[in-house]
Amino acid sequence: MNETHDQAAEDAQPGARPRTLSRRGLLGLAGAGVAVLGAGAAAGYAAGQGGASGPALAAQPFPGAHQSGILTPAQDRLHFATFDLTTTSRDDVIDLLRSWTEAAARMTRGEPAGGLGPTSGPYDAPPDDTGEAADLDAAGLTLTFGFGPSMFAADGVDRFGLAARRPSALADLPHFPGDALEDARCGGDLAVQACADDPQVAVHAIRNLARLAFGTASVRWSQLGYGRTSTTSTHQSTPRNLFGFKDGTANVKAEEEDAGEHVWVGGDDVAADAAAGQDSAWLAGGSYLIARRIRMTIETWDRSSLREQETIIGRTKGSGAPLSGGEEHTEPDFALAGRDGKPLIAAHSHVALAHPSANGGARMLRRGYNYTDGSDGLGRLDAGLFFIAYVRDPATQYVPLQNTLAKNDLLSEYLRHTGSGIWAVPPGVPEGAALGGRDGAYIAQALFEG
Repeated sequence: MNETHDQAAEDAQPGARPRTLSRRGLLGLAGAGVAVLGAGAAAGYAAGQGGASGPALAAQPFPGAHQSGILTPAQDRLHFATFDLTTTSRDDVIDLLRSWTEAAARMTRGEPAGGLGPTSGPYDAPPDDTGEAADLDAAGLTLTFGFGPSMFAADGVDRFGLAARRPSALADLPHFPGDALEDARCGGDLAVQACADDPQVAVHAIRNLARLAFGTASVRWSQLGYGRTSTTSTHQSTPRNLFGFKDGTANVKAEEEDAGEHVWVGGDDVAADAAAGQDSAWLAGGSYLIARRIRMTIETWDRSSLREQETIIGRTKGSGAPLSGGEEHTEPDFALAGRDGKPLIAAHSHVALAHPSANGGARMLRRGYNYTDGSDGLGRLDAGLFFIAYVRDPATQYVPLQNTLAKNDLLSEYLRHTGSGIWAVPPGVPEGAALGGRDGAYIAQALFEG
C-alpha cells in the first residue's frame, strides 16, 4: 500500500475510436484489414466507455519495445497467475513461449486464442478457443510475462541451462517482519499478468494460456483483482483502497519524461551483471515484477475511529489531503507541527514512511488491485490489496522500503502479507515481426537464443 502519485482525471482524447466492435465483428472484418489498436499510454483510451478506471482502453498491441501492461494505463480488472514447469526439456519451454506469444497477440486483438484445434469440425478435436469471450471485444487486454528465480535454478538444479543468464537482482525476496506467507501463494517459474476492463476477458486469457500449457506447465497459484488501486497515467483519477482512502502521491506515470529510469533495466545494470559473471543482456529494456498478496483486517479497521484511521494513513479520508493541509495533490509538509508541538503528520504514518523523501528518492510503478476472496471460517472477509510493482532494481527500490514499512508503519498492524513473488520481465517482441509458430519471434527469445 505504498504511496502513489494522484492526478485528477482528464477527458478522453478527441477522435479516439469507440469500443464497439465485438470479437466476432473483428474477425469478420479482418480480411479488410480492420484493426483497433491503441496509440500509446496517453492516447490509448476509447471515447465514451467509462468505468472505474476512467475512459475505456482501445485494443492494445502486444508487440513493442516493452511489454504492455506495465506503463499501459491501468485497467479495472486483473487475473494474475503463476505456473510451474512440469518439463525438463528446454525445447518444450521454447515451444510453450512460442504458443503463448501467438495466443497473446491474437487475444489482445480480440481474436480467439487458437493453438490446439480447428475452429469448427472435425468434432473429435478440441476447439481452438474456450469460447466464453467470443462475443466480447478486446476490453484493453494486456498480457505481461515474467520469469522467476526458480526458472534459472531450482533446488540447485539448472534444468534449462539458464543459470549463467540469471540477473543478479532476480533473487527471492527476503522474509520481511510480520510476513505470514503461505507457500501455496508464493513463487512460480512463470508469471502472467492479464489486465482488462472486462473480468471475463482477463479470465479467458489466463484460461487459454493454461490450456496451451497442458503437459508443459501447470498453474501454481492465481489471483483475481478488481478496482485498480493505483494510477499509471495522468488520464486516471485517484482510486480508493478497501480501507476507504485514496491511495498515494508518488506513483510513476507513463507521461513522465523520466518514467523509464525507474522501470526499465538499462545498459548499466547489464554491465554490472557482466562484471559479476552473469549475462543478463536479454533483460535490457525489461523490468522486475514484484507481487504481494496483502490481506487487510477489515473488521478491526472498521471499528477504529476516524481520527485514528487518518493518523495512521497521514491523510484525510474524505478529500485525501495530507494532514499538514491543502488539497489531495498538495505535497505533505512533514515538519509542520500542531498546537501541541508534534508534527501534524505522524512520523510513523504510512504517508511519512512511504514517501520518496524518506527512501532516498526511490520510486516504483504500482499496478495493484483490490481483491475479495469470500470469508474465512470465523466469518471475516478475506480481502485486501494485491500489490503489484514494476522496478528497475528491487534491491534499492523495493526491499528497503518494505523493510521500513514492515517494522515501523502504523498501518502494518492491520495488514497480513500472505503471498509473494518476484519475476524478471523481458522486453517486448519486435513490432512487425511474425509471432509464434516455428520461426516467428517469441517472448524472451533472447534469453534462449541470445
